[in-house]
Amino acid sequence: EGLLVESGGGLVQPGESLRLSCEASEFDFIEEDMSWVRQPPGEGREWVATVTSSGVTEYADSVKGRFTITRVNANNTVHLQMDNLKTEDTAKYYCARALKLSGRWYSKARGQGTQVTVSS
Repeated sequence: EGLLVESGGGLVQPGESLRLSCEASEFDFIEEDMSWVRQPPGEGREWVATVTSSGVTEYADSVKGRFTITRVNANNTVHLQMDNLKTEDTAKYYCARALKLSGRWYSKARGQGTQVTVSS
């Protein structure tokens, strides 16, 4: 399944920024579509963004214009730049190997996650 290790979470105030990182190993990263998903407290997991193996990006409507997903194939890393954070962005964020079925993105495998808390 490979290994995914997230980092960069923390506690910030509304309007501030965070940059999450994911280091991937033990699979062919260049060939994989990669996503970030999140799970707010007491809720189900939700898709946030995907960057395909060819560099195409897609975003959930709730984060479009505020979050940016990028990948660096040379380093087997994927990042999520989160700007203008809102309290509703509070969640555990997971890096995932992605699969698209019937127009929806699914996670084939995820890391352990990193906590993002947005609070004043």
